[in-house]
Amino acid sequence: METYHILIVEDDKEIREGIEIYLKNQGYIVFQAADGVEGLEKIKQEEIHLAIVDVMMPRMDGITMMMKVRELRYEFPVIMLSAKSEEVDKIMGLNMGADDYVTKPFTTMELLARVNSHLRRYGKFLEAVGEKSQNKKVHVIGGLELNEESVEVSVDGRPVKLTPLEFKILMLLMKNPGRVFSAEEIYERVWNEQAINTDTIMVHIRKIREKIEINPKEPKYLKVVWGVGYKIEKQ
Repeated sequence: METYHILIVEDDKEIREGIEIYLKNQGYIVFQAADGVEGLEKIKQEEIHLAIVDVMMPRMDGITMMMKVRELRYEFPVIMLSAKSEEVDKIMGLNMGADDYVTKPFTTMELLARVNSHLRRYGKFLEAVGEKSQNKKVHVIGGLELNEESVEVSVDGRPVKLTPLEFKILMLLMKNPGRVFSAEEIYERVWNEQAINTDTIMVHIRKIREKIEINPKEPKYLKVVWGVGYKIEKQ
């Protein structure tokens, strides 16, 4: 992450601009909104990594905005600001999806410390999500691992050699752990043609088991659902 984007949603212009000055001095890119309605619009327009949201605002208050942010599946941290100091208000804000709560009046250094802390954690979260996205072609079930790009399979770190058809069958099952596929569906998805004779599927399944299971007679991964089909067991 090169530069974090922070949104300040506060109806008091002086407070809003004062916070912006300190955040910009820290190297952050800052966006402003005067109420919850403007705040939501800004979130939809820009990539936001953290929001500082006042509770009491016209048109749409901070709690309502917070609820809508989470309903829209935005995961960035939110720090709520409020002149209220009662415990119940803090609990309400946190229960609605806020990550932190700062009571007015507050010192700039305290707010900056909280911003920096939350962004460090969120940065690690974004890195983890990015790594997961890059590795989406690597499927892992317990000690069984299949890599679509390198066309490699391993069990507990031990390489397993599969034929191209065995690899395709295993990949279909591993991409859908827990789902039962009939022999007909496996044939049609792997061979890309209508299933007429599916006896070959049983043969391939047996060979895959012999290669990936420690004890093929008591399989850990590749299970038969009698009368229905085959599945890779969730671990």
